[in-house]
Amino acid sequence: MDRQEPQTTDRYTVKSVARALKLISIVADGPLEGLNLSELAASLGASKSTTLAIAKTLVSAGYLSDARPGPRYCLGTNLVRLGDLANQRTPLGEMCRPALIALANETQMTARVALNDGGYPVFIDRVDGPGSVRFYTPLGQREVPYASAAGKAILATLAEERVKEICAETGMAARTSHTITDIDALTDNLSLVRQRGFAIDDEEDAEGIFCASAPFFDHARRCVGALSVTCIKGDLPAWKVETIGENVKRYANQITHSLDGAAYEEYIQSH
Repeated sequence: MDRQEPQTTDRYTVKSVARALKLISIVADGPLEGLNLSELAASLGASKSTTLAIAKTLVSAGYLSDARPGPRYCLGTNLVRLGDLANQRTPLGEMCRPALIALANETQMTARVALNDGGYPVFIDRVDGPGSVRFYTPLGQREVPYASAAGKAILATLAEERVKEICAETGMAARTSHTITDIDALTDNLSLVRQRGFAIDDEEDAEGIFCASAPFFDHARRCVGALSVTCIKGDLPAWKVETIGENVKRYANQITHSLDGAAYEEYIQSH
């Protein structure tokens, strides 16, 4: 009879890797000043000796650092390098592309994704819905935030003082007869955006054009950008506007999930 190889080595090796990864996550979710050994062991559910062995291994590999006195364990600099590499190899536009395609197909509208550039939306990708009207929507340039759905979706995640600064920088000139040009009226509109989780551009940026947009967030609960759809205004009853907005928010939340962020409802609760 052939002798079977023992199974314990692989089983415990995998368990050790899982514990090491969990330890990194515990430190990442902890305070900036780090966590001491007792706190790490309690969170990990392991003995201090086991936790110390894992922590020392991670420190030697650069995934954790041991700040003195203490020691208190913080994230290591090697994670910065890995984060940069992951970001370079998985560009945000590429990550958002499946959601853009699905949203365009579902709504039959033009779907776009914008980055948050200091409170200004910068569109980086677009997918036209099947049979939809083609819109001239240039990519790679800053858009006026107060008059666009994507801009308002992003502004709604900022502090009121920052919103006022941005509006002072751009001015609030009327682009159509529907444009919000008063900061108090914009503030009220942004409150509604926070309640609904999506923003509406009801012919505010261009006559006859309707847009709906929702923000998405990264692991640090920062607004990274916004997802939006655009169509000819036509006859859009209130229920249809609500349905479109909820669909955009659902796909924006999918992008948030892929970025390991908190959904809009969780973001609002934490702010």
